[in-house]
Amino acid sequence: MQLANWAGNHVYRAAEAHRPATVEELRAIVARAPRVHALGSRHSFSDIGDSAELVALDGLPADVVVDPGAQTVTCSAGLKYGELAEALAGQGVALHNLASLPHISIAGAIATATHGSGNANGNLATGVCGAELVTSDGEILTARRGEPDFDGLVVALGALGVVTRVTLDVEPAYEVRQRVFEGLSWDALHEHFDDITASGYSVSVFTRWGETVDQVWIKSRVTDAPEQQREELFGAVAATVDRHPILGLDAVNCTPQLGVPGAWSARLPHFRMGFTPSNGEEIQSEYHVARRHAEGAIRAVHALGTTVRPVLQVAEIRTIAADELWMSPQYGQASVALHFTWTREPEAVARVLVELEAALAPFDARPHWGKAFRARAAEIAPLYERLPDFARLAQRLDPRGAFRNDWLERHVLADGP
Repeated sequence: MQLANWAGNHVYRAAEAHRPATVEELRAIVARAPRVHALGSRHSFSDIGDSAELVALDGLPADVVVDPGAQTVTCSAGLKYGELAEALAGQGVALHNLASLPHISIAGAIATATHGSGNANGNLATGVCGAELVTSDGEILTARRGEPDFDGLVVALGALGVVTRVTLDVEPAYEVRQRVFEGLSWDALHEHFDDITASGYSVSVFTRWGETVDQVWIKSRVTDAPEQQREELFGAVAATVDRHPILGLDAVNCTPQLGVPGAWSARLPHFRMGFTPSNGEEIQSEYHVARRHAEGAIRAVHALGTTVRPVLQVAEIRTIAADELWMSPQYGQASVALHFTWTREPEAVARVLVELEAALAPFDARPHWGKAFRARAAEIAPLYERLPDFARLAQRLDPRGAFRNDWLERHVLADGP
């Protein structure tokens, strides 16, 4: 079997891939497999989802159920966010946020603490209020927000079981508009960072770490009040045509800009659901630092501009609210994410990551679990105070180690509980 990840930079070593049609089939597969891992949309850039056997969840019934009274939706964890958004379109409800791509699976995004942007917006996992998973003995475990260990079960890195269903918070549907500003100076970014990141519901800063910041994308919720349109943002000028995050590329597949209102699901992502950008032509990395370290970390990366630019397509700076999920990079701290979309040159990118991670080490940078990074378990452990609790939880729920894999041993659970 030659099954590769989304970017094509990792070929799974699994000898067998299963696609069960029912939870009962899944339970039997998990119970008898010596080593097994769930496979989502494969939008990861490492062997985080690899194992001797793989199980895909996209064959399970979607079964989307909205509870208006509880303001929740329950669905198959194998759905993609864009698919869930389509199912919610006629229900009058919405999620609090989405990632830049709507093509990713719900379970995979939650397990790795994938996020969108916004000072007040937690990562996508913070919207989980209930989950059902199959543990390594084939039994079904259900958990609800507020129960013991729930905060350790959500961002679980695939180490605790195969998540089959999730319950997510929803709210009344809303519309969003977005505008792009170009040519922001670095001095303006540093001087007005808090104002810039507070200028919309979701804000993304795109750059190639050159002489100026390339673009600032501001996504704002539509209200009954007329839009207070601005012509400039601390010296950056408003774009007059739709833009792509990567300078020079056609924006035809990006979500509409120029202040045109649209559904939350058609504006919060950067790209339209019907289009998968740069599929197979990139590697991604991302690092999260506490908000108080934002200026220092951004300056440190900017100083490496000549090092990163030869293999960089674009970088993105976003903000995420603090949370209490044990293995979330935002655990206990409002965070700033520094994201890098690289060319697909694994060896060259690996060399750059050595220098990049060294530059960010003084700021206690936490890597995005689903992206490419080099830090090993001994370096990561001091950054997560609840890691020992997570390791004990993994030992309790998976005593035979069915869900452990090389990636977990290398980056998280090297020393066991």
